[in-house]
Amino acid sequence: MIITIEDKQFDTAKITQLYPAAVVKTGYEDETTQVSLEWLSIESKGRVEVVGFGIFVHLGEEEKHSFIFDTREEMDAAVGRIASQLQLGK
Repeated sequence: MIITIEDKQFDTAKITQLYPAAVVKTGYEDETTQVSLEWLSIESKGRVEVVGFGIFVHLGEEEKHSFIFDTREEMDAAVGRIASQLQLGK
């Protein structure tokens, strides 16, 4: 099955990981890292600077694609579009 995220198409048979996450500053220069949305809402307690939200797609170990959004609402809307495609494909 083929799904579209933003303007890019992916074969679901080749996706090894597909997940949403927050992108936060690590505290070292302009470096950022991904943290789970659960950790952000429960554990972070405002101690991290959120710079965006993303949907991350891994195709095996080598190929990775990131779709970054300014707000959680924008990311959630994109996640909803992905979920709709997956439901239609059943």
